[in-house]
Amino acid sequence: MDAKGLRALVWVLVGIGCVVALLPVASTGVVADVGIAGATLQDTPSEDNRLDSADEIHMDVFVHENGSATFVIGYEFENDSNGDWEALRDDIEENPEAYETAQEEQWNDILVEGENATDRRMEISNVSVTTDTVSAPRDRGYVEVSFEWSKFAYVELNRIEAGDALEGFTLPSDTSLRIFSPEGYTIEEVEPTPEEGDGSSVFWSSDGAPFSPDPPSVVMIEESDTEQQSPDTREGPSMPWLIVAAALALLAIAGAAVWWRRRDRNDRTGGGTGDAVSPIPADSIPADDSNGPPPELLSNEERVLHLLEEHGGRIKQQEVVSELDWTEAKTSQVISGLREEEEIEVFRIGRENVLALPDDDERDSQPP
Repeated sequence: MDAKGLRALVWVLVGIGCVVALLPVASTGVVADVGIAGATLQDTPSEDNRLDSADEIHMDVFVHENGSATFVIGYEFENDSNGDWEALRDDIEENPEAYETAQEEQWNDILVEGENATDRRMEISNVSVTTDTVSAPRDRGYVEVSFEWSKFAYVELNRIEAGDALEGFTLPSDTSLRIFSPEGYTIEEVEPTPEEGDGSSVFWSSDGAPFSPDPPSVVMIEESDTEQQSPDTREGPSMPWLIVAAALALLAIAGAAVWWRRRDRNDRTGGGTGDAVSPIPADSIPADDSNGPPPELLSNEERVLHLLEEHGGRIKQQEVVSELDWTEAKTSQVISGLREEEEIEVFRIGRENVLALPDDDERDSQPP
């Protein structure tokens, strides 16, 4: 072997020696890494995995009028002879804060996606975890997780839209979701089509498939007071009759008032026909003139002419004064007017004036 071959052999032996010398160190490092990883998993709460392994999961979401929601999630476990449920129950009761923290972190991850999708500032609060065991109809163990989710739904006037905060949410296998509307609200629109729904809640269940390409959408509308007003509506047909009766009564009262005012005015002016009107003296109205107009409707001139006709076309002026109960001055004034209008003629017989109608040819004869 020459010098070059000898040096090559030495370097190979040195390399092998270095590898052999480093093997224990590498092995120690690997073991150390495994130990660290194991500690990290040991320190990380594993409560999420234990609850998610429930036989059934029921999620109830109670939406409130202000848009917040109360989540109540029930994890159901078989209470068999293996004692798995008793161990989980004891662990939760001994370390409730750890389970509450784990649940809050798990739901905060979903909340972050909801905030990004809706641009609403949300918060998970008041997380609590409790346990219960029932024996009927079969032995079952229950873990109930509840919390408040603020701004879960979008509120606009009398309309609430819930579900958009569950962006990317998937119902695990054997999991159900039920959303309840607030009191006084009715569910009007739902997507996707629920398995059950009665106007106040909607229900979905899953075999592990994604919930839907889009988050669920539940539109709730505030109920109107139509039902409260329905009794008045049924009584409505009677209202027109009441209105008509009231209108007729008002018309009757108004008519009576008008009649009374006219009657009162006529009584005061002497134009009425009631007993309160003072008639013209009876001795100035002939008893046989039943067909003529009432004296009170005649003018002064007409009354004089009427007397002339009753007395055969002639009458003494003094008789006019006596029968009409006028003064001398008023009688002379009326007669002068008639004379100017050529309605009568006036002449004297002795010391008395005599009135005569113009067509009386016997004016010069003796007075009656």
